[in-house]
Amino acid sequence: MCPTDTLSRGDFAYALPEHLIAQRPAPCRVNSRLMVLADGAPPAHKHFRDVLGLLNPNDLLVLNDTRVVPARLFAEKDSGGRAELLLERVESERIALCQVRVSKALKPGRTLRIAGQTLRVIERVGTMYRLEFPGSVLELLDRHGEIPLPPYIQRPVEAGDAERYQTVYARQPGAVAAPTAGLHFDEAMLARASAAGIETVFLTLHVGAGTFQPVRVDHLREHRMHRERVVVSAEIVAAVGRTRAAGGRVVAVGTTVVRALEAAASPGRLEPMQGDTDIFIYPGYRFRVVDALITNFHLPESSLLMLVAAFAGRERILGAYQTAVAEAYRFFSYGDAMFITRRDEP
Repeated sequence: MCPTDTLSRGDFAYALPEHLIAQRPAPCRVNSRLMVLADGAPPAHKHFRDVLGLLNPNDLLVLNDTRVVPARLFAEKDSGGRAELLLERVESERIALCQVRVSKALKPGRTLRIAGQTLRVIERVGTMYRLEFPGSVLELLDRHGEIPLPPYIQRPVEAGDAERYQTVYARQPGAVAAPTAGLHFDEAMLARASAAGIETVFLTLHVGAGTFQPVRVDHLREHRMHRERVVVSAEIVAAVGRTRAAGGRVVAVGTTVVRALEAAASPGRLEPMQGDTDIFIYPGYRFRVVDALITNFHLPESSLLMLVAAFAGRERILGAYQTAVAEAYRFFSYGDAMFITRRDEP
């Protein structure tokens, strides 16, 4: 067992055959497979349609209602060359932070053209650019953008992705990537949860393209997370309080929900929050809010895998991933899911 202050990126490596990376979603959302890692027992194998049987009437289901926007744009530089833009985050109605793929770095004042409209480069921000749009960022994306599938999905975007790479409860536009644990829910399952007395609440964390950026440093304490926009309402804080009083569990649907709730609890107790977070959760972190987690399988050496390892125990989760590979589970955004109960250990 590694002391948490000596953990390195390589402590979260695992071997994954390429054919297990899901290129398309399951035909039916709730028919994905579900590995259950709960209460210290060996991994159990179910289907996602069974997940409500793992919850109790007093449990609280917390979901991320962010909506993926068509965040990839193709533009022409003022010099005549081509550029590919990928939204990172909307900062105001007309200002956005974007990744821009070009042959040569752009200087402030340069312009890009999209469908007869001109975007201006305000400044370089690290590896990204702050751009001024001629009107609403979201409106231009809706008219001319493309859904940005993750880089490990090695195929062109298809018509069905606009619906399937989106949760059925997505309503707050601003994400570049889907909160993928939520992709397994359909409307009927949410209705059954309500009928079973399981309260459901929604927060918002707009997932940025930085979620796909690898951890590049060897020592975890040196890694700096990208910033993402979070809204945790007073209603959620009250719902968590009711759940605790009734002896129920807070069940996070996805790592984005974990990050949002734990960021809102960083003052020492859960409080309403509207702002940015760059919280980095890895083994050694002590959770304040979340008791159980529904999540997909994550990339080797990624910050998402490190969060899950903090939640479940590093050796426990890596052992479960070995089992998932042996049992041919489907990995990453369009893949299968896990239900995990918390174990506080390095």
